[in-house]
Amino acid sequence: MKVFLAVVCFLVGIVFQSYAASQTDSLLARLNTVLQEKEVYTNARLERIDRYRQTLKRTKSPQQEFVLLQRLAEEYKTFVYDSAFIYIQRLQALAQRLNDPVKIAYAKVELGFVLLSSGMFKETLDSIGTLQVHGLPDSIRLEYYSLLARAYYDLGDFDRDRFFTPGYVQLGNLYIDSAVSCGPADSYDVVYLRALKNLKNENTAAALADLNRLLKSYSLTPHQLAVTTSTLSYYYISREQPGEAIELLARAAIADITTATRETAAISSLAELLYKKGDIRNAYIFIQQAMEDAIFYGARQRKAQVSSILPVIAAAQLTSVDGQRRLWLTYSVALTALAILVLVFAISTLRQLKKRKIAEKALLEANKIKEEYIGYYFNINSEYLGKIEALKKAIEMKLMTKKPDEIRLVVNSINLKKEREELYHSFDKVFLKLFPDFVTTFNTYFKEEDRIVPKEGQLLTTELRIFALIRLGINDPDKIARILDYSIHTIYNYKARVKGKSLLPNEQFEHKVMQIQTIKE
Repeated sequence: MKVFLAVVCFLVGIVFQSYAASQTDSLLARLNTVLQEKEVYTNARLERIDRYRQTLKRTKSPQQEFVLLQRLAEEYKTFVYDSAFIYIQRLQALAQRLNDPVKIAYAKVELGFVLLSSGMFKETLDSIGTLQVHGLPDSIRLEYYSLLARAYYDLGDFDRDRFFTPGYVQLGNLYIDSAVSCGPADSYDVVYLRALKNLKNENTAAALADLNRLLKSYSLTPHQLAVTTSTLSYYYISREQPGEAIELLARAAIADITTATRETAAISSLAELLYKKGDIRNAYIFIQQAMEDAIFYGARQRKAQVSSILPVIAAAQLTSVDGQRRLWLTYSVALTALAILVLVFAISTLRQLKKRKIAEKALLEANKIKEEYIGYYFNINSEYLGKIEALKKAIEMKLMTKKPDEIRLVVNSINLKKEREELYHSFDKVFLKLFPDFVTTFNTYFKEEDRIVPKEGQLLTTELRIFALIRLGINDPDKIARILDYSIHTIYNYKARVKGKSLLPNEQFEHKVMQIQTIKE
């Protein structure tokens, strides 16, 4: 009987594990599908933004203008930091003109949200630290106290210091207590904040009860679902239960993508867990998306976090691909040897044909590798700048701990503008080494007076650099804008101006650029 029960338990365990694995695989497949459709969700948000902008241009009522600015700020605050900051600044200015204390307070809290989302802790505390919330509506007070709680919890997570972190957690607890007093006890915000506090203070049973109740019994918006599942996943990560954490983070990432949310940490955490599990392919796809999101939004601390794990996952992906290539090469050699034995009488002809094909393939491969190397090299250096920004921010944070004498020289030695110029110079140098005739050939597409000639000491101009990236296969204006640190509108303007002066038809111009050859071997 005991043996029978043991066998039954073993079989049940296998079935349960298989079911859990299939559930996870299904979620990851769904996430990959949603990633391929991300432009659809992004365009939907951009269309809403455009409608609000057009309506804003026509409105003459200050009250209606405030509502539209409010909607634009709401659209941008988890989408693009720079745009969110601009519209919230306009929101603040209008609130001041209306002399409305409630609107002024609302705008300040919204500014604090985007500053914190971008990783600017000090600026967040400075912007809302002087706000007097007594007498304001409960909704604003709740958001104000929640924001302060999140700021101090994030500071604790950022520092991870045994001396300072407990103090930040204690401050976060106090502000959460104030926040939950401003809303109904069974509202989403109050239940979530209570769970967050319990999780931060290791009251795990209460935290899990509230978070699971939100997921099972509440009708959550996609954003609320993403926040709740991400928060719950950290419990399982801390308990070394990656299976549950992966499912929760996959659900969070799907919700973020379908709402075009770019201020998110779920997909980077998911990539790290999948890397540790050995799923290198998905980990690489998701960590690339995490870096794209961090750059798109302008989240400094996110770029630093992703930059710390991206090279590790990328190296593992490269190793995996190389291993597969070696395996296929082994099979190819074995099959070739067999073919040689079978076709002994035709060996001479086959050998010559094979050598010719291998030589052609090797040449094509070599050119492809060279081109991809430039793009890879450029992206890695861009990430390096992100690390420098994060390092500078981290050091400035240490200044808040009143240790300026230890690090002031390090802070002052960082010159991001110079680093970026050196990066562009390195890119120009490597690109022109592989495409030595690029500038000369490019200029044949214009009249002599319209040709682009770099200044003395300059290898490529901005216009030439844009089309150099296009020659490397980077056609997305959004990606080009992020690489060169311009707005997407600036990239469109540069391209339009260059094409407008060309002797070629606009629709043929980029195709002609792609025909510019690399260095001849």
